[in-house]
Parts: sequence; structure tokens; C-alpha cells
Amino acid sequence: MHPRWLAGLVASALIVTACGDNGLLDDVGTRSQRAVVGETTTTIAVVVDDEDVRETPVSRSAELSWWNDKIVDPSRGEPSFVTQQVWERSDRQSTHIQASRVEISDALPGLAFPELVPGEVEWITSQLVFDIASGTLDLETSAAFGMWPVEPYSVTGGSAAVLRVGIANDSQKEIYATPIPEFVEDGMTIFWVDDVYRYELFCRSSLPEELCWRMQETSRALRSQIPPSILDPDLGV
Repeated sequence: MHPRWLAGLVASALIVTACGDNGLLDDVGTRSQRAVVGETTTTIAVVVDDEDVRETPVSRSAELSWWNDKIVDPSRGEPSFVTQQVWERSDRQSTHIQASRVEISDALPGLAFPELVPGEVEWITSQLVFDIASGTLDLETSAAFGMWPVEPYSVTGGSAAVLRVGIANDSQKEIYATPIPEFVEDGMTIFWVDDVYRYELFCRSSLPEELCWRMQETSRALRSQIPPSILDPDLGV
């Protein structure tokens, strides 16, 4: 058992989970826009610290097919401006609006995403999540990402893992100062915070628990992982 789990199991019994029913995360938002994705996938292997030390295949998330990277919106600016631009293309009924990783990194500066994901993952979907009444980002869940071994949204429950990110309040910063796992029937969720954001990483039971921890530990600023050619198409590289 991972040494952090013992403390986490005690702590998680004292709090109410913020992720709700994991079954609701199956599709990580509705598909409001199809996007053309690339084909380059690189797989590497890392040794995970398990009871039986073994190699587990992982992929670098930056090199996978991001479902919404071909959403073209030249408008760049302050977070509130970018957020409004995404909201403008919504149907005013869906909370989850498909957004590229560039848009998400603009709207939520410093947001982190795992550098390493399960080797079976081929696609990553990404959305900004809104409060429909105000047309602004929902503070509890502001962004959502799905990690898919199958074509996104082609089957219910097809995602291998889901990351939800919200704005951390003071009490959450205290509770999740150390990453806390919570185990459910269909998988586990790891909760943690940084200076600004609260993260919920849900991994299905088909994934090794240590691999879920590996994803949490390799989370880095999303912006730093976006290739220059995606950040600035005019570079032509």
C-alpha cells in the first residue's frame, strides 16, 4: 500500500467528497464541437513503485491527440476575455464547453495537468465549465479533462481517467495540503491543491493505483507542456 494512503484514508473519512457520483464523469461534458486531432503518439515505460515492481506503460500527455486543439480562435488576452470568448460559442444550456488547451491555459493561468498518463490513452478532451446563470466559470469545477483509450464520446464510460479543476478556497487548501485518496466502487479519486486550484483526479479501477499517483505527482503547468507550434501557429514548426 502506498505510504500516503494510510493517512489519506483516515482524512477522507472526515470529509465529504467534492466529486459527486463518478458515473456522472463518464463523458466529461457534452460534445458541443467536433475537432480534428493529430496522429502522433509516443509511449514510454516507467518503473512504478508497486508491491511487485514492474514496468507500466505510460504516454506523455503533450504528445497525444488533444480533441479540441484544432478549435481556432485567434482571440488571446486576459483570462476574463478568453473565458468570455469561449462562452460566446456556447448554446447557453451546456455547462461544459469544448475548449482547446491554449484557451484553458489562458483562462486559468498556472493550471496543471499530468505529464504522464496511462499508456492506453490516445485522446484527451478538454472543457471549460460554466455557471449558466452568470456565463462565468464555475468555481467548484472550472475545467474538466477526459483521458480516452477509445474515440472520445463513442461509448459511455469510455474514459480511463478524468481530471476536474476548480478554484481552491481557504478550507480546501488546509484539507488537501497533502494529497488525499478516496476509494469508490469503480475506481479512486486523488484530491490535492496548489496555491490557486483544487484538483480531483479520478482513475477507473482498471488502472493500477500507483499509476494514478504517478499522474498526480507528474502534474505540471499545462501551458509549459503545449508545443510552440500550437501556442503560435505562425511559427510554422
